[in-house]
Amino acid sequence: MSPKAEDMTFTRGEKLPRLASRAFSSSARQLKNKVPESQKIFQEDNGLPVHIKGGTGDVLLYRATMTLTIAGTCYSLYWLLIASFPQKKE
Repeated sequence: MSPKAEDMTFTRGEKLPRLASRAFSSSARQLKNKVPESQKIFQEDNGLPVHIKGGTGDVLLYRATMTLTIAGTCYSLYWLLIASFPQKKE
């Protein structure tokens, strides 16, 4: 039994919803909601700033960011100082 020719022809407008429904189907694996666990960690009153409460990874990212910021500021100030004193032409 062959399908009818009119069933086989789709316009672009008809294909898109069908493809979208396949891409977002509910048969995909279900992910565990980790938000409540994260909320407990970040709302805990343990005296740590929020940017450090995430653990070792957050501490390393914070320190790397601060190091790059301070180094970049010093580098910019150095070149500003060099540019403010033009060299004498002899």
